[in-house]
Amino acid sequence: MALTALIATGCSAGGPENNNSGDPVKLTYWAWAPNLDKVVDIWNEANPDIQVTVAKQDGGDPAITKLLTAIQAGSGAPDLIQAEYQKIPTLVASDALADIAGAVGGDLAGEFPDAVWDSVTLGGDAVYAIPQDTGPMMFYYREDIFNELGLTVPTTWDEYADTARALREADPTKYLGTFSATDAGWFAGLSQQAQAEWWSIDGEAWAVGIDQEPTQAVAEYWGGLVAEGAIDNKPMYTPEWNAGLNDGTQVGWLGAVWGPGVLQGNAADTAGLWKAALLPTWDGTPSNGNWGGSSTAVTSQSDHVEAATEFATWLNTDPEAVAALVEQTGIYPAATEAGASILTEAPDFFSNQPDFYDVAAQAAEAVAPFTYGPNVNVAFSAYNDEFAKAAEAKSVDAFVAAVSAMQQITLEDLKSNGFTVVE
Repeated sequence: MALTALIATGCSAGGPENNNSGDPVKLTYWAWAPNLDKVVDIWNEANPDIQVTVAKQDGGDPAITKLLTAIQAGSGAPDLIQAEYQKIPTLVASDALADIAGAVGGDLAGEFPDAVWDSVTLGGDAVYAIPQDTGPMMFYYREDIFNELGLTVPTTWDEYADTARALREADPTKYLGTFSATDAGWFAGLSQQAQAEWWSIDGEAWAVGIDQEPTQAVAEYWGGLVAEGAIDNKPMYTPEWNAGLNDGTQVGWLGAVWGPGVLQGNAADTAGLWKAALLPTWDGTPSNGNWGGSSTAVTSQSDHVEAATEFATWLNTDPEAVAALVEQTGIYPAATEAGASILTEAPDFFSNQPDFYDVAAQAAEAVAPFTYGPNVNVAFSAYNDEFAKAAEAKSVDAFVAAVSAMQQITLEDLKSNGFTVVE
C-alpha cells in the first residue's frame, strides 16, 4: 500500500533529545485507562533518568480533540498519548504524531498480529504508535438456555440466522442478539470480518469503499433478520439491553474479548452461565473483525522522542509491564507472546470455560486487515444517523440505503476538507 503525502505528514523521530543537565527526562502521558499510573510507577522506579507522569483524560475522543487543539496552538501537547487505532490516521493527517520508525527495534513488528501492526503503520514504513490492547470480536451465548432449548452454537452466519429463528420459535420473549444502530465500531468490525475496506490509499489519494459488496452484504444480512423479527433492533448499552443480559431475554451477544467485564457489570447474576465462541463466519474460512483497542503514540511536539519511544515499547511489550497492564487496567494485550504467557486463567466470570483465552487467541489471530481514514468520526456519525432510521424502518432496503448514505457523506467530507480523493 502506498502512503499519500497527505497522510504521511507525521514528524520523524528527532528534535531536542540530549539531556546534559543531569536532571531526569520528564515525559507527560495523556491516557484514560484505569490505574495506568500504577503501571507507570514500575517504570519510574526502575528508570530514574526517564520519569513519566500520567495525566488522566476523559476517554478517547475528548483527549484527541484536546491534543489537536494543542498541536494547532503549537504548545501544551504531551509527549505521549493513548490513541485508539481508528484515530491514528486523523492524528497523522493533522501532523500530531511523530514517526518513531527510527527509534523502535527492527523486530518489534513481530510482537504483534499483522493486522494490529498495520493499524499503527498505515501499511507503510512509518511507525506512528506502539499497539497496547486489541479487541477481537467474539460470540457470547447463554449455554444453559442453549442446552435447555436444544440449540447449537452457530459457526457460520447462515447457522446464526437459523439459530436466531429457532430461539424465537421456542420462546418469543428471547432474542439471540440485537442490531445496534449506535455502535459504529461494532458494525465496522463485522464489516472488517467480511473483508471490507472502508478506506484505502491509492498513490496520493484516498478511496472510500464503504458502499461495496462486503459491507452491503453485512447490511443486507442484518436488515433481513431485523425485518423478519429474528433479532432485536434496540441499541446496546441501554438499561433495557443491560437487563436483558441478566434476565435471559438477550441470549447472545456479538461482543469482543473485553466482553467479560461488560457481562460482569450488567449480568452479575449469570456468572458461569455464559460461554465464548469464535464469531460465526461467512463461508467457514477463518476471519474476524476488531472492536476497540488502543495504542501508545509519541506526539510531534515531544522534545524526547527516543525516550518516549523507549517507554512506550517497554509499556506494551515487556512481560512485567504487560502483566501489570492486564492486572491493573483489564486490557487484552496486543503483544501476542507476552499476552499468551500472562493470560493463562479464564476471567472469573467465565470460570466455567478454562479455554477462554485460547478461544480469544484464535479470534485475535484471525483478524482481517482494515484501514481507517482521516475522517472516521464523520463516517461513524453517519452510521449512527442513517442506521437509526434503518433500524426503525425494519427493511432490507433501508439497511442497504444506509450504507450508500455513509459512503456519500464520508466521501464528500474528504473532498470538502481538501483531501485528494479517487472515485
